[in-house]
Amino acid sequence: MATCFRLRSCLALHLLRTPPSRVLRPRADYPVARIRGYARGPLGLSSALLRTDGFVGGSWLPAAATFPVHDPASGAELGLVADCGVPEARAAVRAAYEAFCSWRGVSAKERSSLLRKWYDLMIQNKDDLAKIITAESLADQAGIPPGVYNVIPCSQKKAKEVGEALCTDPLVSKISFTGSTATGKVLLHHAANSVKRVSMELGGHAPFIVFDSANVDQAVAGAMASKFRNSGQTCVCSNRFLVQRGIHDSFVKKFAEAMKTNLHVGNGFEERTTQGPLINEKAVEKVEKHVSDAISKGATVVTGGKRHQVGKNFFEPTLLSNVTRDMLCSQEETFGPVAPVIKFDTEEEAVAIANVADVGLAGYFYSQDPAQIWRVAERLEVGMVGVNEGLISSVECPFGGVKQSGLGREGSKYGIDEYLELKYVCFGGL
Repeated sequence: MATCFRLRSCLALHLLRTPPSRVLRPRADYPVARIRGYARGPLGLSSALLRTDGFVGGSWLPAAATFPVHDPASGAELGLVADCGVPEARAAVRAAYEAFCSWRGVSAKERSSLLRKWYDLMIQNKDDLAKIITAESLADQAGIPPGVYNVIPCSQKKAKEVGEALCTDPLVSKISFTGSTATGKVLLHHAANSVKRVSMELGGHAPFIVFDSANVDQAVAGAMASKFRNSGQTCVCSNRFLVQRGIHDSFVKKFAEAMKTNLHVGNGFEERTTQGPLINEKAVEKVEKHVSDAISKGATVVTGGKRHQVGKNFFEPTLLSNVTRDMLCSQEETFGPVAPVIKFDTEEEAVAIANVADVGLAGYFYSQDPAQIWRVAERLEVGMVGVNEGLISSVECPFGGVKQSGLGREGSKYGIDEYLELKYVCFGGL
């Protein structure tokens, strides 16, 4: 889950560079904190890269309380992170507002130069970043002025109040959120009171359709890429596999073989691993619930079907056949390594099953029929369609969904438009 915000009376919150004479510094009364980090880090990382405090106004900001971060693979505690609350959130908004209002006229060329420095630092530290999956300290090293980039970590207990503070602060004019549909609805409610603009990238329930005309081997390769990235824990992962009767048995057989051959469950630090743990035990319980519900209603376990012996947060990559529309895995996003296969007869039936969901983020289908490709691509009620392709994300493309999958787009020129206001100026008296 991630949230960012744009400040009132400013054109965008993205990274802009200020001439040296205009760079803002923290106010005299602004808290300048001692850096708190790990001397060597739980993964052998230096404290220069791994931080545990908040980051506000260009300074590391400790909080009165902390919360633990655990390794989902082993359950070991990796460290204690600052548990920021409403005061820290409001301080971050104020710092961003003061910094950003002096940046609004900076050219795109200057901004791109700064972003490139940040990118170069990320590439230089890619091995360490792969371990900690964070880049908060790099922004400071890249020379981004204080206040432009702020980080407010908080525990689940404080998330509600921190989210409300960010969404209701009068200095904030735009909210961008990536997370669940349920949380997105709460933030939309908060934003509505002050009529803030919002971008919401919420949950999905992606259909993956395989028509009789499809190349089976290509469809299996696409299914592997789309379903099992991050162990099925992305919002665009395929969640329902709809396979036409004539090609069904061949697809299921080859899909099962590919899973057994190419998917290796284990700790992410092990070289052979392709499937890591789920985020926590609650996520595993949801996967178990979906699988047991499907089995109780007649589904067949082709492969997998239970927790993996590696640890409590691991689940076997699972393929289910004889799945029907009344099963939970057909109705809800699983967010785990489960591939349920539903057999269908006609194109109209497949499209109807795909569109019955109240969300519509991504959709995929495989076909070699040009006319069918255009018909189905237009009829699928999703924001993004992969045709004979299982990986569709790209920074050049507009990322977003329809229905309850969200509002607005990220990436491409359309993503930039989300942070711009259109102004009409009528100049008379000339």
